[in-house]
Amino acid sequence: MVSSAWTKTTMLEHLGIRALRVFDPETAHGLALKTLKIGLAGKFNAPDPACLATRVFDRDFSNPVGIAAGFDKHCEALPATLDLGPGFTEIGGVAPKPQAGNSKPRLFRLTADQAVINRFGFNSEGHEIVVSRLARNRKAGVSGIVGVNLAINKTTNDPAEDYAKGIKTFGAYADFLTINVSSPNTAGLRDLQGEAALSALLEHATEAHATLSGSKKPSLLVKVAPDLNDAEIAAISDLALSYKDRGLSGLVVSNTTIARPQGLKSAKALEVGGLSGQPLFEPSTLVLASFARRLDGRLPIIGVGGVASGAQAYAKIRAGASLVQLYSALVFHGPSLIFRIKRELANLLKRDGISHVADAVGLDL
Repeated sequence: MVSSAWTKTTMLEHLGIRALRVFDPETAHGLALKTLKIGLAGKFNAPDPACLATRVFDRDFSNPVGIAAGFDKHCEALPATLDLGPGFTEIGGVAPKPQAGNSKPRLFRLTADQAVINRFGFNSEGHEIVVSRLARNRKAGVSGIVGVNLAINKTTNDPAEDYAKGIKTFGAYADFLTINVSSPNTAGLRDLQGEAALSALLEHATEAHATLSGSKKPSLLVKVAPDLNDAEIAAISDLALSYKDRGLSGLVVSNTTIARPQGLKSAKALEVGGLSGQPLFEPSTLVLASFARRLDGRLPIIGVGGVASGAQAYAKIRAGASLVQLYSALVFHGPSLIFRIKRELANLLKRDGISHVADAVGLDL
């Protein structure tokens, strides 16, 4: 029941989450995942309001609010994550071979700014371990919508082949696969967003996707940065549309930013890495709207960046997102956040006389 879970989670949010802040952020995140896995965070998987149901990527979502990649990188707590009530979740990023990522410390809380900086560098347990966990969950009946964020190995000489391996490895178990070419923490990765490089990559990726068997292949997405100019947005949009009939299903907008907006208050604000959380909301939503105008409804977009309330989720949707994702806000608001966002979003739709959330997509464009 939501009521008993709500009581339990309220206690955790007022006591446990503050206690976790005694630890360094990466240790605290690991402890939070363990707490989630053993069921201490509560369950918020009651039926969603009918107005939140939507169909995207030929799949039915009970609500449009998802958990972004990075929350459960290694697929360690999938059932418990889905019990928080998201319409979907995304594991990873997952690189083909295990790699340690960048040296620690590499995760920083900016509490005064409700933000996070990370420079993980695709730390990953590798395809073999992560796909075995996902496969076990699927065989055990875990049926929620699950995506896999595909990463590359730091030492790779062929990024396109690393992504192709991910498509083939996870294709039988994932509902969508995200080609991550926008993390700022792997040298040269964002160069893959350039028109020529991205075209070559998509050629290889869609060929790999075409080899997947089964009647319902996973959707193939590309995750882009918020630090793109108008010309880059136009080029990526046009390229994405050119691959629509060859297996590309949409975009994820956006990843973390390398920019540091004025007014950041936290002492860690100048740490190297990608900034997420509240300072990212406005710039990522502007980039989302630019992509949405260019795509003009021809490809769906997942909107990511700074979502911490129903109003912010609604703003992303009205800016052109068919679905939204969050992660950093869970650090500051706790495991009941998704339940609260869904409730607020449903109320906003009712206020505006909108019966189905899909009808709100792009209303502000």
